[in-house]
Amino acid sequence: MTKNILVAIAWPYANAEIHVGNITGSHLPGDIVARYHRLKGNNVVMVSGTDSHGTPVTLRADAEGKPVEEVYKSFHDKFLELFHGLGISYDLFTTTHTENHFKVAQSIFQALRDNGFLYAEIRPQWSTKTGKFLPDRYVEGTCYICGAEGARSDQCDNCGNVLEPEKLINPHAKTGDALELRDTEHFFLDLSKLEPDVANFLRERQDYMRDTVLGESLRKIESEGLKARPITRDLDWGIPVPVDGWEGKCLYVWFEAVIGYLSATVEWAKVSGNPDTWENWWTNPEARALYFIGKDNIFFHTALWPAELMGAGERFIEIFAGEEGKTLTLPFDVPANQFMNLEKKKISGSNNWAVWGCDALSRYDPDALRYYLTINMPESRDTDWDWDEFIARNNNELVATWGNLVNRVLSFGYKNWDGVVPTPGELRPADKDILGIIETGVEKVGDLLEKVKLRAALNEAMRLAQETNKYLDTAAPWFEIKSDKEAAGKTVYTAMRAIDSLKVLFSPFLPFTSEQLHTFFGYDEPLFGMQYTEAQTDNLGEHTTLRYAARKARGKWEPSQIEAGKALQKPKPLFKKLEPELAEQERARLGN
Repeated sequence: MTKNILVAIAWPYANAEIHVGNITGSHLPGDIVARYHRLKGNNVVMVSGTDSHGTPVTLRADAEGKPVEEVYKSFHDKFLELFHGLGISYDLFTTTHTENHFKVAQSIFQALRDNGFLYAEIRPQWSTKTGKFLPDRYVEGTCYICGAEGARSDQCDNCGNVLEPEKLINPHAKTGDALELRDTEHFFLDLSKLEPDVANFLRERQDYMRDTVLGESLRKIESEGLKARPITRDLDWGIPVPVDGWEGKCLYVWFEAVIGYLSATVEWAKVSGNPDTWENWWTNPEARALYFIGKDNIFFHTALWPAELMGAGERFIEIFAGEEGKTLTLPFDVPANQFMNLEKKKISGSNNWAVWGCDALSRYDPDALRYYLTINMPESRDTDWDWDEFIARNNNELVATWGNLVNRVLSFGYKNWDGVVPTPGELRPADKDILGIIETGVEKVGDLLEKVKLRAALNEAMRLAQETNKYLDTAAPWFEIKSDKEAAGKTVYTAMRAIDSLKVLFSPFLPFTSEQLHTFFGYDEPLFGMQYTEAQTDNLGEHTTLRYAARKARGKWEPSQIEAGKALQKPKPLFKKLEPELAEQERARLGN
């Protein structure tokens, strides 16, 4: 049965370039799962975009002395370049600074207000002596709960607690301005009213969500409860509060950015020419929504975002779509990853202790990067990018195991059977055994991908390549052909069929080389669709999006049944060997 799968990926802030920790944390795992489900024939929409609002963006603009819009667009364009080069196949990668997103976010706000989940309250907030309220990230101090330095006035990233601004110890403004507390009025989301429903939702997801995700979320609710959070701020860059008399205030970025998953699907439907189809993923109780994020955003996606969706519910559909009796789809799974470190130290963009995505792509092939980031993915614990290991994995696994298997079989077969797949006749027991192992492996790898166990899935695909190498070494067709070409033909046919199956298993992880191998086998239609950028225009101006053009004829997630006599293309090596001394060259770049 065909499923509707929403792959929702964390929105990067438009204040810094993307590094390998970000890639393996959310963008790459989401892409792998999306590609798998497309091969399965499911209806996939994969969305994300640039988080264009919020203090991190305005801080960057202030530091560079540039307009905020110019800064966000420059980072947005960099993101598009990276995702296109790395093969992150977004159906739509957009931005929160669009008329569409404004409308959807304001409709969620209105629905929550109509349903009685918002209230206004006057609270103290830090401001300058001149009376200008400062965004929370402009004010830092010592956390009064855990004692960590660098806590923001609204939240401590070290202990994860929401803070009361007036209790911050030794507060100071990043702008250097003198501070004073002044009262201001904001809307609050009354999460306490939604707490029972959120807790029940999480308990119902126990068979699907990782322990690192579910356990943290339920423990936090059971120990602290869900407390009201402000959802507006005194800002001039963001989405205006849609209430008369609230001019000069915007929706708080934590509240509106997550709405981007919904608004991006709405935008995708519009630009695809079927404006109502977003509901197939958002009002369909059978649809599955998977959220790919890092561990620092777990609670927002397991508790706060579901609370927004529950609270807005049917009223949002009435406001936005003019329909009754429909509600919004809750997350099916939140396969959040832990963090990736670098050479035994925490990644730090400000200290240039990072492997930047676009920079790495300028020197290494995308599939080599994708392979290492997946085989080393921090699914259940923090992992470490090590340059020696990156080179060793590339050379020992991609080049020597998988690449060598492909090259020696296809080159030998192309040369000795006139560029076509050999006719095998009746297969021998050993031939049938390896094809049986591969067939079982197709099912096993698919099951692991369904469960978002990506490291295990890739390891299993590589193990199957090793098994095929063992079969080939035993049969040794390069010796067989000297005395029995028919027997050698059986071996080469069997190995080609195994490789053609393995190509499909590797394709969500290694799409570029898998497409290349697909052409070596003489297939006319590609495995996947093509990516392209496209300009969109609305009342807020023009923004560029990254889109994915899916084809009607897709590759299939099933064992190969390649036919004898099929014309091949002359093969060439899929992967490049890397010299060991590159590791020291790369380490020399760090911190400079």
